[in-house]
Amino acid sequence: MSMDGVAWRSLYNITRAKSGSKPFSKETLKRVMGFARPHRGKLIAFVAVSVAMAFLAVATPVLAGQVVDAIVAAAGTGEVIRLAALIAAVAVAEAALGMVSRWLSSTIGEGVIVDLRTRVFDHVQKMPIAFFTRTRTGALVSRLNNDVIGAQSAFAGTLSGVVSNVVALILTLVVMLNTSWLVTVLAMVLLPIFLIPARRMGSKLADLRREAAEHNAAMGTQMTERFSAPGATLVKLFGRPADESREFALRAGRVRDIGVRTAMLQFTFVTALTLVSALALALVYGLGGWLAIEGQLAPGDVVVLALLLTRLYAPLTALSNARVEIMSALVSFERVFEILDLKPLIQEKPDAVEVPPGPVAVEFDDVRFAYPSADKVSLASLEEVSTLDTRGGEEVLHGISFRVEPGQTVALVGSSGAGKSTIAQLLSRLYDVDSGAVRLGGRGAAAGLDVRDLTFDSMRATLGMVTQDGHLFHESIASNLRLARPDATDEDMWDVLRQARLEYMIRSLPDGLDTVVGERGYRLSGGERQRLTIARLLIAQPRVVILDEATAALDSTNEAAVQAALGAALEGRTAVVIAHRLSTIRAADVILVVEDGSIVERGTHTALLAADGRYAELYRTQFAEATAVAEEAVPEL
Repeated sequence: MSMDGVAWRSLYNITRAKSGSKPFSKETLKRVMGFARPHRGKLIAFVAVSVAMAFLAVATPVLAGQVVDAIVAAAGTGEVIRLAALIAAVAVAEAALGMVSRWLSSTIGEGVIVDLRTRVFDHVQKMPIAFFTRTRTGALVSRLNNDVIGAQSAFAGTLSGVVSNVVALILTLVVMLNTSWLVTVLAMVLLPIFLIPARRMGSKLADLRREAAEHNAAMGTQMTERFSAPGATLVKLFGRPADESREFALRAGRVRDIGVRTAMLQFTFVTALTLVSALALALVYGLGGWLAIEGQLAPGDVVVLALLLTRLYAPLTALSNARVEIMSALVSFERVFEILDLKPLIQEKPDAVEVPPGPVAVEFDDVRFAYPSADKVSLASLEEVSTLDTRGGEEVLHGISFRVEPGQTVALVGSSGAGKSTIAQLLSRLYDVDSGAVRLGGRGAAAGLDVRDLTFDSMRATLGMVTQDGHLFHESIASNLRLARPDATDEDMWDVLRQARLEYMIRSLPDGLDTVVGERGYRLSGGERQRLTIARLLIAQPRVVILDEATAALDSTNEAAVQAALGAALEGRTAVVIAHRLSTIRAADVILVVEDGSIVERGTHTALLAADGRYAELYRTQFAEATAVAEEAVPEL
């Protein structure tokens, strides 16, 4: 490696070091070794190849010096050719070992990336909904990308680099001291001149890099939020495009200024170190040449010392930065472990059982619930705040009790924020109750099974839910439907689309079931998007159905059509329906009026109207609003 190469490598390592390094954590190192264990065979081979390459790197200068001595001594062409052949053989061996080293490095590094990413991805999927409501998606994705790649560098580069550089440094020093201890010692005197500017200027460059990264991250967040379909709509409706552009331009301009300053500092840095290397080389040639003329050093030894000079400075510089590199890798590992150490609040018991076959009843028994505080479900670094909000624990459901027999429909009505959706989330075990129990069981008074004692798979097979937002993935219509039932045939999908009153519209599309719906389904209208989520529910054929404002996005015509389809599809199934429009739940077997986390009324539509309580008040208010709208729509004569 040339002195320029050494300078650039040193610069690269220092500017990418994370600040605030702390002492080694034995626990972190132990866990790192746990990830290394599956690759220990390749790691041993990697280290062995690196050591062999270090030996070959020192052999080439020695052989080159012998060639010079052979020429000066007129040893004959045979000796020169033999030495040249040896140099060629060493070069071929270095190239071959380099390919093996690269293959091992890539295999180990990519293997670690797969292991880490898979482990984090699987763990994140187990986190409760409360985790996702608080976490910034970009920060979480960064853990799966930047930090995992940073952790990979510990295996792919730092480990072998430390071993090979230690071996190379020892071999180089032995050969140089054996050749001329005086020249070697004097060359070492210049080492502080080489390292001091690397530390000082490297620190400045690292600060600039971090500032640029922060601005780039902010621009990335701005683009991610503004370029999504909902974000772009919001900006066009309520935003200020000129202000958005001005803010983006200011950040982009700062990144430009940092780029120019960084380029100049890098040039100054490399130029300074190249000058130091030139002075060191001049020292070797000057002092070594004088000693050779005086007969105290062979001419070939001067060449050996000159060629070994870079092999002395390169490992010394690399090893001086080794701690920085190792700490950077450990920081990445710790950020990944931080995610893995966050325990999911909702966990499956080791002895969990499946939901029994047959019709299913739903029972809430004196359920009380408070949403967990941030410190129980999230991380400050993922929310991009200095400290987590510890507030929480305020009870939002107070002694909720009701039972829905198989085949019955219970409707939850009440003001916004009363706790209706929370009840639905507890039934589907998106959250766990604080006290009381949510049970799934058979007919009659037979006690059901607590949902906390059931397996996740059987819960997913038993319960189906349509949420308010009607979320769809940026995939095809078929893929979104098969999310609920992977083995569904095209005929099955067309059947549920027919029930959801979507068949004609989708058949009219050029790609039919292969049509990509866009991010969050924004290529479809609100009503089409919601009906597709209902079709996804129908294809799953669950025994218990939860509809959380499932028809909120539909007009009256589509609502009536979908209600008819749902009525036929839900026959014989237990259903929990949440609706603000009371007209959609009049046929429910039981209506529960929820206010401030408590059930204040229960009964049928007719009975509740006759009671003239909260339900009747809600009904009259909606009826009056509907009448007013209808009257406004009538043109004046």
